Amino acid sequence: MENNYCVIMSGGIGSRFWPASRSTYPKQFLDFFGTGQSLLQQTFYRFNKIIPAENIFIVSNQLYGNLIQEQLPGLNPKQILLEPQRRNTAPCIAFASHHIRAINPKANIVVAPSDHVILKEEEFLEHISEGFKFVSENEVLLTIGIKPNRPETGYGYIQKGHQKLAGFTKAKAFTEKPNLELAKVFVESGEFLWNSGIFLWNIQSILKAYEEFLPDIHSTFSAGKHLFNTPKEAGFIEKIFSSCPNISIDYSIMEKAPNVYVQEGNFGWSDLGTWGSLHDLSPKDKNNNVILKCKALCYDSTNNIITLPEGKLAVVQNLDGYIVAESDNVLMICKKEDEQEIRQYVIDAQLKFGDSFV
Repeated sequence: MENNYCVIMSGGIGSRFWPASRSTYPKQFLDFFGTGQSLLQQTFYRFNKIIPAENIFIVSNQLYGNLIQEQLPGLNPKQILLEPQRRNTAPCIAFASHHIRAINPKANIVVAPSDHVILKEEEFLEHISEGFKFVSENEVLLTIGIKPNRPETGYGYIQKGHQKLAGFTKAKAFTEKPNLELAKVFVESGEFLWNSGIFLWNIQSILKAYEEFLPDIHSTFSAGKHLFNTPKEAGFIEKIFSSCPNISIDYSIMEKAPNVYVQEGNFGWSDLGTWGSLHDLSPKDKNNNVILKCKALCYDSTNNIITLPEGKLAVVQNLDGYIVAESDNVLMICKKEDEQEIRQYVIDAQLKFGDSFV
């Protein structure tokens, strides 16, 4: 257990959850379900059940260092790794991996986003424990795939191969978010799983993959050969990230490496990435409306998600399938089916009205 580590990626802006998620206070720091814990806190305490607290590291943007300390006050500041620039998941994971290797060259690591919902936590943690054993005994890169229950176009997919190793399945191919027709084919075939974005590996296995597929990133971080979290290293980290490409771990390594395996899971997982996914997970009234935080009167209205600041009342008539979200100085009303456009709304609001609205 002392060789098991966790890296929680917590640097995103969560623009698809605008206006609730803002650049100064993104979604991973929000309590969407009224549990008293933010998504980040839920993720930390979930992994802490099987991983020592001192072995859990948070990688985030330097804008959010204080927020992380506020939400996880017991965390040693040395466990918070702050990126000076957003460069996607490959540089993020390289940053954490080299840091952990300097602490424990035998480390086994689970990497997970900070904004996932896990409904069957005990089953999830059993999967992680099994995964740790697998990656500690084999030179493999392991990802967790989720058995799909619908043709979802918002997730990437992993095609299962036929080769097995210690009960784990070799990954055959990765596919980015498909259109609806292709997603239907994937689900009907039974060969595809949703890509959860949760990974496990031994530190030596992942660094070997970086050396082969991302040699520039690997050599840049290797040049440090020390821990990357002291003030005197700030300039060094800035230099590293400015030279890193903006590239995901999926595209750069997982899709290319020959030793990728997938572990199938069915533990109530959701990538809480959109208002639609929040609607799916939340309690609903008799007309399939979700009301969060505020009060609402709904007339001839169905399939909506409505969230306003506490103490406010929403009165809606004849709405079907809408997002009605107010937060701070922004009110947004849009069709759920068009929620992929929200990122563009954020860009337009920033260009036309300034940073105070994003």
